[in-house]
Amino acid sequence: MILLTHTPDMLANYYGERALKALRELGPVRLNDTDTVLDAQALAKAAQGCAIVVSDRQTAAPAEFFALVPDLVAYLRVAVDIRNIDVAAASAQGVLVTQATPGFTAAVAEQAIGFMIDCGRNIASSTACYQAGLVPQARMGRQLKGSTVGIVGYGVIGEYLSALCVAFGMTVLVHDPFKNVAAPGVERVAFGELLARSDFVVCLAVANEATENLMNSAAFVQMKKTAFFLNLSRGNLVDEAALVAALDDGTIAGAALDVGRAADQMPSPTLAQRADVIATPHSAGLTPQAAEHQAFDTVAQVKEILAGRAPPGAVNADAATRLARLKKANV
Repeated sequence: MILLTHTPDMLANYYGERALKALRELGPVRLNDTDTVLDAQALAKAAQGCAIVVSDRQTAAPAEFFALVPDLVAYLRVAVDIRNIDVAAASAQGVLVTQATPGFTAAVAEQAIGFMIDCGRNIASSTACYQAGLVPQARMGRQLKGSTVGIVGYGVIGEYLSALCVAFGMTVLVHDPFKNVAAPGVERVAFGELLARSDFVVCLAVANEATENLMNSAAFVQMKKTAFFLNLSRGNLVDEAALVAALDDGTIAGAALDVGRAADQMPSPTLAQRADVIATPHSAGLTPQAAEHQAFDTVAQVKEILAGRAPPGAVNADAATRLARLKKANV
């Protein structure tokens, strides 16, 4: 038995009928038919008798959960982020944990381009003015060609975005202490230099303890007063009080946010409602192609697990002693 934890809305947006059909071809699937994210106790109850849990990104798997599911062999995440899964506790119980590959690279990078165009050309604010029955003031815009973008974090999205920005004729700066940069038209610089030179600062750094509040008051004050800050990574990379202050006093020109510190990493309402902020509800990676990519990752992983093998995406294969149960069942 396989448990799919997604609520009905999540199931439609982040898994889809095609992937669900493919998953059901591998075995019986139990769905979460409630409208709420399962807590540890509810998740354990729903997972009774299940060998595999396929989890949405919001459903946490703490140590408490793994102690309550003796039948569980593997816990799969339909996302890259597994920070709310207690991998150590899963390993102690012999349960395999996996993550999906990032299928949202193009979607997020494209939204970053859209954010930059919107910030530079006042599209959202002009539209809102017209929709309110008013006539917006025609304001001088900023084109991408000839502008400088600073990309903080040169992972798969940062690398993909940098190529798009080069194609737009932008000067492209990147900061990532862990990556070498060899792409034509892309310059690796120190963090402070990136902030000082960029017309658009795009935050794509990995969220961890080292990057907590990376964008703080000291960072914002180094930016141009005409520059825009974009966050498409995680809300905890930004000191939101510092961002509010930077917007209030004109330290920066504006911001565009797909993430924040509200529920499910959405932008905080106090920031999203500002006239100098463009905000979307953590939806940059929400396209059919991106959703299906990660959903079908888990379908392929389930197929491997049912054969008693640790699939690509496994993060604790050496500790997954319960896999032997499925391997014996297939002998």
